[in-house]
Amino acid sequence: MATANDDVFDEFLTDRGHDVEEPSWERDYNKKRCPDCEGLHDLDATACRVCGWEP
Repeated sequence: MATANDDVFDEFLTDRGHDVEEPSWERDYNKKRCPDCEGLHDLDATACRVCGWEP
């Protein structure tokens, strides 16, 4: 659960160029792309077979 302190901290990081969003799969046509290693997977993938990343 987010608190006011989390919001202030997120704003602090964002102001300094940091990404505060949760990483998730990126889409590339009809495939999922791993945000860590850019590996392509089928849409039903739950973990990256290349680097092991999981959302």
